[in-house]
Amino acid sequence: MARRLLHLRHHLTTLPPRLLPSRQYMADMRRSAFLDRLLRSLRSEISSCRPEPAPPLPPSAAPFTVDDRPGEQWIRLRRAFSAAEGGGGEEEEVRVDATMVDGAVAPTRSGAVADGGGPPRMHISVHVEVSKTTRPDMALHFECSAWPEEMDVERVYPVRRGAPAPEQQYMGRQFRELDEEMQGAVRDYLEQRGVNDELAEFLHSYMENKEQTELVRWLRNVECYLKK
Repeated sequence: MARRLLHLRHHLTTLPPRLLPSRQYMADMRRSAFLDRLLRSLRSEISSCRPEPAPPLPPSAAPFTVDDRPGEQWIRLRRAFSAAEGGGGEEEEVRVDATMVDGAVAPTRSGAVADGGGPPRMHISVHVEVSKTTRPDMALHFECSAWPEEMDVERVYPVRRGAPAPEQQYMGRQFRELDEEMQGAVRDYLEQRGVNDELAEFLHSYMENKEQTELVRWLRNVECYLKK
């Protein structure tokens, strides 16, 4: 038996190198099989995604233009607000920056926590900046939370544009700590400029569409990289 093994070993060592499977060849085969499996998984995931519908349009009462920012997790909306719409005789620009859904906390406007075990209300962070054409160096900033059917204000404070922000700027009290009359006045101010419950509903519909679009884009980008 030992003699036969020695003979077989001698026979293998005398074969031309091209007939011997190399370690590199076996590694390449395993890598190819892994890559094929990964590509099949990606294509299956892409095909399972529902067709991408057209994104919804902003509310007609507030003619915002939408900068979608493909590949990013936020969008920017802009609109001009004229004196004829209640701007106090000055032209204004309203800019709204909104993230994709970034939480599922469920406070109500009163500050109470919703209970009852219902589905979580998805949260979108919204930053609103209102500036006047006659004062481009200053703006009024609003930190808001968009829930599926309502827009909440968290804080309001002035900002200086085009200059470094102070490290520890005083930003006033939390909105809910302000006098109720002032809270109502701030909400009316934003309502006039189109930042309201209708906009919150639009943002949730838009971000649901964007989530699907960005997922498909991400899957295709991964697939494209692996195929090269």
